[in-house]
Amino acid sequence: MDVFAGHRALTRPLRAPAITIGNFDGVHRGHAALIARARALAAPAGGEAVVLTFDPHPTRVLAPAHAPPLVTTTARKIELLASAGADAVVVEPFTRELAALTADRFVDEILAGALGARHVVVGADFIYGQGRGGNVATLEAAGARHGFTVDVVAPVTVGGEIASSPRVRAHLRAGDPVAAAAVLGRPYDVDGVVVRGAGRGKGLGVATANVAPDGALLAAPGIYAVTLAREDGDGRALPAVASLGTNPTFVADGGLVLEVHVLDFDGDLYGARVRIGFVAWLRAEARFDTVDALLVQIHDDIARARARFATPPVAPR
Repeated sequence: MDVFAGHRALTRPLRAPAITIGNFDGVHRGHAALIARARALAAPAGGEAVVLTFDPHPTRVLAPAHAPPLVTTTARKIELLASAGADAVVVEPFTRELAALTADRFVDEILAGALGARHVVVGADFIYGQGRGGNVATLEAAGARHGFTVDVVAPVTVGGEIASSPRVRAHLRAGDPVAAAAVLGRPYDVDGVVVRGAGRGKGLGVATANVAPDGALLAAPGIYAVTLAREDGDGRALPAVASLGTNPTFVADGGLVLEVHVLDFDGDLYGARVRIGFVAWLRAEARFDTVDALLVQIHDDIARARARFATPPVAPR
């Protein structure tokens, strides 16, 4: 898959492109439907399914105080877009100058002009251009002028709710990674680097990897069954249990820390890049009066994580 840093950075013409447009944060099942439709439209002419997305998220430029924490970093988003079937991704730098383009200029200069759209695939609530002045109707009118079709994809529903990035965030904040995974079509994950921590876990006989995440940690504080996969490894997702919290038994008013204990693992992870997949909520974080009481609970958490991994996951509907 080719990745271009904006429409001005194209190094080749796009081939009869079917272009879908959006932020694509999380690359959830609704996003996957847009990409699948773009692929279907592009295929008869031997064209490409192209994703036009933006970095940073528009609200970070236009209303930073209201910008949502992102489900995925840009790097992870690109990886997921490739997995979803995109042939090319144009990551358009979002600036105030871009936001100032009228709907007509956005189409004339970027969508039809630079990218040469043959088909455009959007959701029913798609808006674009200065002051959010463009919508599906204006896009269809522009398509008639420029010779591209507009295909509107119906919302994807999961468990009676529309698949969306805000729904993913809401489920994660509620401590429900299973519901988030149903919307995403895969477990929520976080990439990061294993750094040195306080060393308490090893001293307690339960060694942990302290993970410094690349992006936001959206999951609610608590104890989770998770997986850990090394970037430089064989791709296996190893079963693990994680504490996302402030270590209240040892620290007062500490910062949020992600510590992962990999089950039945006796290796060195320091400095490794890893991906943590959130599988299931086990319990809320708690402060214990004694280290012995904490250890009893840790071993119970490990047992519950083992039980969770022994149970086949239920496929999302």
